[in-house]
Amino acid sequence: MGEPKEKKARSCLAFKNSKYQEVGFTQKVKTWKNLKQIISSQKSTGEIAYASIDAPDATKPAKKYSDLSGLPAPYVDPKTKLRYADSDEYQRIQHLSNDTVIGFLLLRRAAQ
Repeated sequence: MGEPKEKKARSCLAFKNSKYQEVGFTQKVKTWKNLKQIISSQKSTGEIAYASIDAPDATKPAKKYSDLSGLPAPYVDPKTKLRYADSDEYQRIQHLSNDTVIGFLLLRRAAQ
């Protein structure tokens, strides 16, 4: 008769190496270390990289967004200190009451 289907399928795949044999691969078991173990191992080598969990200060300045719309805001109203994105928002800011302005500043945590 002919070759079995499995052998026939393997022979027609040009990208497979005919000498390749599928052997069970063993995966290396990764051991997990807690922070205390990492610090103690680094103290012995002299290099400490994980002494603190706190993140370092950001190198980029924080992005500023409009208090009304949430869009990126390149402008700040000098009177109310509210940020705005365009002239329409600036006109709306001019008509806001003091209580509303203070509320927006409190939301942004920028109240005086």
